Amino acid sequence: MGLTSNVVLALAVVLAVALFAATVWLWPRLAGGGGRAVLGRVGLLVATQVALFASVGLAANNSFLFYGSWADLFGQEQDLGVVVDHSAGSRDVKVLGTQPVDVPGGDRPSVGGQIQKVVIAGEKSRIDSPAYVYLPPEYFQPRYARSTFPAAVVLTGYPGTAENLLKGLRYPRTAFQQVKEGRMQPMVLVMLRPTVAPPRDTECVDVPGGPQTETFFAEDLPKAVSETYRVGTKPRNWGFMGNSTGGYCALKIALHHPDRFAAGAGFSAYYRAAEDVTTGDLFHGDGAARRRADLLWSLDHVKQGRSSFLVTTSKQGEGNLKGTREFIAKVRSPARVSSITLESGGHNFNTWNREIPPGLVWMSGRLSAN
Repeated sequence: MGLTSNVVLALAVVLAVALFAATVWLWPRLAGGGGRAVLGRVGLLVATQVALFASVGLAANNSFLFYGSWADLFGQEQDLGVVVDHSAGSRDVKVLGTQPVDVPGGDRPSVGGQIQKVVIAGEKSRIDSPAYVYLPPEYFQPRYARSTFPAAVVLTGYPGTAENLLKGLRYPRTAFQQVKEGRMQPMVLVMLRPTVAPPRDTECVDVPGGPQTETFFAEDLPKAVSETYRVGTKPRNWGFMGNSTGGYCALKIALHHPDRFAAGAGFSAYYRAAEDVTTGDLFHGDGAARRRADLLWSLDHVKQGRSSFLVTTSKQGEGNLKGTREFIAKVRSPARVSSITLESGGHNFNTWNREIPPGLVWMSGRLSAN
């Protein structure tokens, strides 16, 4: 059983409860002052505490995916990264492997779809980034053999991992279910983290003399994916979505590049580029670039295109409520804006898992396959 298995978590919780009950039951019998009684009390306390901490640790790891396996936890995962040669003539998307989707019949691509682990090479930005591409079941079915599909870039927050989008946030499984229930059209999802130059947080901007992250996401990625998969090249074929830092990036790219993306969805997004020890100097004194990275400023000063935006917040638990309301108020035609406001919900996976299903349906309604 894997480290992130719900069965492992359930067993740990059952063990912790059983040891607590045993401690309460046996404590009077171990009340004596003899060595065996003292050792018995110590043993029960230690075992109960270990089981309790294990349960809490497993629950936290299942939510935030700090470690993906037992080998990862114990430092036994020592395999080196794979160097991918992107010399002239090679594709801009290199497939490293495939895996099934966690749905009934997921072992057959035509039934459950497929997740491909890839490396995307940026032609202009010169950035190479690992990613996961979810291809829906329809992509492999004969009646869709000549069809193109809409696509959405999906980003985690900083410093999250792309695996969070598969396990903790369950994008492929959610998309599969929404299509099955007739709420959305089949879409290709390109899932990765915004940290394309780790460990630096570049806030999806083109850093002078540094990583050209905005160019990678706005130009290189959609071009590479459209040339590799059956995805259209027009703005109406492409959307962008993400949580936290990924949400800021999604709104930023859709706002500044309506000629490439028809829609942007930011779950728990903020609206101004962070500048701290994780980002370093993003703008090198360029005030215009700094102002442009402020989405509220941009809405007032940059001509708005036909992009659609979805923003989310909560009345209790999120710190972006005021900024979200300001963002909504500043969107002007021909742009459009929608929102999700929860009564309560913190900056965490539980909140995002309440927003992603309607968010995917919303995104599907703004994109076209052709």
